[in-house]
Amino acid sequence: MIRMARCPRSRRTGPAAFAAACFAVVLVVTGCGSAGSPTRVPVPAAVVQPDNAAVMEPTAQARPVRIQAPAIGLDSGLIDLGLNADGTLEVPPEGFPAGWYSGSPVPGEVGPAVVAGHVDWAGSPGVFHRLHDLLPGDAITVTRADGAQADFRVTAVEDHAKSAFPTARVYGDLDHPGLRLITCGGEFDSGASTYRDNTVVFADLVTASLPTTH
Repeated sequence: MIRMARCPRSRRTGPAAFAAACFAVVLVVTGCGSAGSPTRVPVPAAVVQPDNAAVMEPTAQARPVRIQAPAIGLDSGLIDLGLNADGTLEVPPEGFPAGWYSGSPVPGEVGPAVVAGHVDWAGSPGVFHRLHDLLPGDAITVTRADGAQADFRVTAVEDHAKSAFPTARVYGDLDHPGLRLITCGGEFDSGASTYRDNTVVFADLVTASLPTTH
Protein backbone atom coordinates (compact mmCIF):
# COMPACT_ATOMS: atom_id res chain seq x y z
CA MET A 1 0.00 0.00 0.00
CA ILE A 2 1.48 3.36 -1.06
CA ARG A 3 0.21 6.57 0.46
CA MET A 4 1.46 9.86 -1.00
CA ALA A 5 -0.75 12.18 1.04
CA ARG A 6 -3.61 12.09 3.49
CA CYS A 7 -6.64 14.36 3.69
CA PRO A 8 -9.08 14.97 6.55
CA ARG A 9 -11.67 12.31 7.12
CA SER A 10 -14.63 14.15 5.65
CA ARG A 11 -15.41 16.39 2.71
CA ARG A 12 -17.44 18.44 5.17
CA THR A 13 -14.42 19.86 6.98
CA GLY A 14 -13.12 22.44 4.51
CA PRO A 15 -13.86 24.74 1.56
CA ALA A 16 -13.84 23.70 -2.06
CA ALA A 17 -10.34 25.08 -2.53
CA PHE A 18 -9.11 22.37 -0.19
CA ALA A 19 -9.97 19.76 -2.81
CA ALA A 20 -6.71 20.50 -4.59
CA ALA A 21 -4.79 19.24 -1.58
CA CYS A 22 -6.75 15.99 -1.70
CA PHE A 23 -5.78 15.25 -5.30
CA ALA A 24 -2.44 13.90 -4.16
CA VAL A 25 -3.06 10.24 -4.93
CA VAL A 26 -3.66 7.68 -2.22
CA LEU A 27 -3.34 4.06 -3.29
CA VAL A 28 -5.63 1.62 -1.53
CA VAL A 29 -5.80 -2.14 -1.89
CA THR A 30 -9.00 -3.71 -3.25
CA GLY A 31 -9.65 -7.25 -4.42
CA CYS A 32 -10.14 -7.32 -8.20
CA GLY A 33 -7.91 -10.19 -9.19
CA SER A 34 -9.20 -13.34 -10.82
CA ALA A 35 -9.04 -15.04 -7.44
CA GLY A 36 -9.77 -12.01 -5.31
CA SER A 37 -6.10 -11.06 -5.20
CA PRO A 38 -5.35 -7.43 -4.33
CA THR A 39 -4.82 -4.65 -6.80
CA ARG A 40 -4.14 -0.97 -6.24
CA VAL A 41 -6.76 1.65 -6.99
CA PRO A 42 -6.07 5.39 -6.55
CA VAL A 43 -8.50 7.27 -4.37
CA PRO A 44 -8.20 10.44 -2.31
CA ALA A 45 -9.18 10.20 1.33
CA ALA A 46 -11.70 13.02 1.15
CA VAL A 47 -14.11 14.64 -1.27
CA VAL A 48 -15.13 18.27 -0.95
CA GLN A 49 -18.39 19.84 -2.14
CA PRO A 50 -18.56 23.34 -3.63
CA ASP A 51 -18.79 26.21 -1.14
CA ASN A 52 -22.47 26.83 -1.92
CA ALA A 53 -23.51 23.21 -1.40
CA ALA A 54 -25.53 22.11 1.60
CA VAL A 55 -23.20 20.80 4.31
CA MET A 56 -24.80 18.13 6.44
CA GLU A 57 -24.37 14.53 7.37
CA PRO A 58 -26.84 12.32 5.48
CA THR A 59 -29.63 10.91 7.59
CA ALA A 60 -30.30 7.19 7.63
CA GLN A 61 -33.30 7.82 5.36
CA ALA A 62 -31.18 9.69 2.80
CA ARG A 63 -28.50 7.04 2.44
CA PRO A 64 -28.35 5.26 -0.92
CA VAL A 65 -29.29 1.59 -0.66
CA ARG A 66 -29.67 0.36 -4.26
CA ILE A 67 -28.08 0.95 -7.66
CA GLN A 68 -29.49 -0.23 -10.99
CA ALA A 69 -28.24 -0.09 -14.57
CA PRO A 70 -30.68 -2.09 -16.76
CA ALA A 71 -28.43 -2.02 -19.83
CA ILE A 72 -25.93 -4.34 -18.10
CA GLY A 73 -28.31 -6.16 -15.76
CA LEU A 74 -26.93 -4.40 -12.69
CA ASP A 75 -29.19 -4.43 -9.64
CA SER A 76 -27.27 -4.26 -6.39
CA GLY A 77 -27.66 -3.13 -2.86
CA LEU A 78 -25.22 -0.54 -1.54
CA ILE A 79 -23.19 -0.59 1.63
CA ASP A 80 -21.43 2.41 3.17
CA LEU A 81 -17.69 2.69 2.64
CA GLY A 82 -15.75 4.86 5.03
CA LEU A 83 -12.06 5.27 5.78
CA ASN A 84 -9.65 2.85 7.37
CA ALA A 85 -7.66 3.84 10.43
CA ASP A 86 -4.73 4.86 8.22
CA GLY A 87 -6.88 7.23 6.18
CA THR A 88 -7.34 4.99 3.14
CA LEU A 89 -10.73 4.21 1.66
CA GLU A 90 -12.54 1.06 2.66
CA VAL A 91 -13.64 -1.26 -0.15
CA PRO A 92 -16.44 -3.83 -0.29
CA PRO A 93 -15.37 -6.95 1.62
CA GLU A 94 -16.66 -9.31 -1.10
CA GLY A 95 -17.66 -9.35 -4.77
CA PHE A 96 -21.21 -8.20 -3.93
CA PRO A 97 -22.66 -5.68 -3.21
CA ALA A 98 -21.23 -2.36 -4.42
CA GLY A 99 -20.35 0.36 -1.92
CA TRP A 100 -21.00 4.10 -1.70
CA TYR A 101 -18.19 6.22 -0.26
CA SER A 102 -20.01 8.03 2.55
CA GLY A 103 -17.46 10.85 2.48
CA SER A 104 -18.78 11.82 -0.96
CA PRO A 105 -22.17 13.42 -1.66
CA VAL A 106 -25.33 11.35 -1.51
CA PRO A 107 -26.22 10.53 -5.15
CA GLY A 108 -28.43 13.40 -6.32
CA GLU A 109 -26.66 16.04 -4.22
CA VAL A 110 -24.33 18.56 -5.83
CA GLY A 111 -20.91 17.02 -6.32
CA PRO A 112 -19.39 13.68 -7.36
CA ALA A 113 -21.03 10.70 -5.63
CA VAL A 114 -18.57 7.80 -5.69
CA VAL A 115 -19.52 4.13 -5.88
CA ALA A 116 -16.93 1.33 -5.99
CA GLY A 117 -17.31 -2.36 -6.70
CA HIS A 118 -15.31 -5.42 -7.69
CA VAL A 119 -15.08 -6.64 -11.27
CA ASP A 120 -14.58 -10.19 -10.00
CA TRP A 121 -13.98 -12.00 -6.77
CA ALA A 122 -12.53 -15.43 -5.98
CA GLY A 123 -12.77 -16.47 -9.62
CA SER A 124 -16.41 -15.40 -10.09
CA PRO A 125 -17.91 -12.24 -11.64
CA GLY A 126 -18.26 -9.32 -9.24
CA VAL A 127 -20.98 -6.71 -9.01
CA PHE A 128 -19.30 -4.47 -11.62
CA HIS A 129 -18.26 -7.30 -13.95
CA ARG A 130 -20.04 -5.68 -16.92
CA LEU A 131 -19.39 -2.06 -16.04
CA HIS A 132 -17.24 -1.62 -19.15
CA ASP A 133 -20.28 -2.48 -21.32
CA LEU A 134 -22.15 0.69 -20.35
CA LEU A 135 -22.51 3.28 -23.12
CA PRO A 136 -23.13 7.03 -23.09
CA GLY A 137 -26.85 7.61 -22.67
CA ASP A 138 -27.45 4.47 -20.59
CA ALA A 139 -29.51 4.94 -17.43
CA ILE A 140 -28.34 4.45 -13.86
CA THR A 141 -30.77 4.78 -10.95
CA VAL A 142 -29.81 5.12 -7.30
CA THR A 143 -32.52 4.60 -4.67
CA ARG A 144 -32.38 6.02 -1.14
CA ALA A 145 -33.60 4.30 2.01
CA ASP A 146 -36.69 6.56 2.05
CA GLY A 147 -37.66 5.56 -1.50
CA ALA A 148 -36.40 8.70 -3.26
CA GLN A 149 -34.64 8.03 -6.55
CA ALA A 150 -31.91 9.80 -8.49
CA ASP A 151 -31.80 9.03 -12.21
CA PHE A 152 -28.49 9.50 -14.03
CA ARG A 153 -27.36 9.21 -17.64
CA VAL A 154 -23.90 7.92 -18.52
CA THR A 155 -21.73 10.56 -20.18
CA ALA A 156 -18.50 8.59 -20.57
CA VAL A 157 -16.96 5.16 -19.91
CA GLU A 158 -13.18 5.20 -19.74
CA ASP A 159 -10.26 2.90 -19.00
CA HIS A 160 -7.19 4.44 -17.40
CA ALA A 161 -3.88 2.91 -16.45
CA LYS A 162 -3.58 2.75 -12.69
CA SER A 163 -0.53 4.97 -12.93
CA ALA A 164 -2.58 7.63 -14.74
CA PHE A 165 -5.87 7.56 -12.82
CA PRO A 166 -7.91 10.76 -13.50
CA THR A 167 -8.16 11.70 -9.84
CA ALA A 168 -9.19 15.33 -10.35
CA ARG A 169 -11.95 14.42 -12.83
CA VAL A 170 -13.32 11.67 -10.62
CA TYR A 171 -13.21 13.39 -7.24
CA GLY A 172 -13.09 17.08 -8.15
CA ASP A 173 -15.75 19.70 -7.43
CA LEU A 174 -18.86 19.83 -9.60
CA ASP A 175 -21.56 22.49 -9.85
CA HIS A 176 -24.18 19.78 -10.44
CA PRO A 177 -24.96 16.28 -9.15
CA GLY A 178 -22.72 13.63 -10.67
CA LEU A 179 -22.00 9.94 -10.24
CA ARG A 180 -18.75 8.02 -10.65
CA LEU A 181 -18.59 4.22 -10.71
CA ILE A 182 -15.15 2.65 -10.31
CA THR A 183 -13.82 -0.88 -10.76
CA CYS A 184 -10.77 -2.66 -12.15
CA GLY A 185 -10.34 -3.01 -15.91
CA GLY A 186 -8.05 -3.74 -18.80
CA GLU A 187 -5.83 -6.78 -19.04
CA PHE A 188 -5.06 -8.95 -16.06
CA ASP A 189 -1.37 -9.12 -15.22
CA SER A 190 -0.98 -12.63 -13.85
CA GLY A 191 2.59 -11.97 -12.75
CA ALA A 192 1.53 -9.04 -10.60
CA SER A 193 -1.90 -10.55 -9.78
CA THR A 194 -3.60 -7.30 -10.69
CA TYR A 195 -5.52 -5.62 -13.47
CA ARG A 196 -3.56 -2.99 -15.35
CA ASP A 197 -6.33 -0.38 -15.54
CA ASN A 198 -9.35 1.07 -13.82
CA THR A 199 -12.72 1.40 -15.53
CA VAL A 200 -14.49 4.62 -14.61
CA VAL A 201 -18.08 5.50 -15.51
CA PHE A 202 -19.06 9.18 -15.45
CA ALA A 203 -22.76 10.10 -15.22
CA ASP A 204 -24.86 13.23 -14.64
CA LEU A 205 -28.20 13.60 -12.90
CA VAL A 206 -31.28 13.74 -15.12
CA THR A 207 -34.13 13.70 -12.60
CA ALA A 208 -34.67 13.14 -8.89
CA SER A 209 -37.91 12.13 -7.20
CA LEU A 210 -38.92 12.62 -3.58
CA PRO A 211 -40.56 9.81 -1.61
CA THR A 212 -44.33 9.72 -1.47
CA THR A 213 -45.76 10.95 1.84
CA HIS A 214 -49.13 10.05 3.31
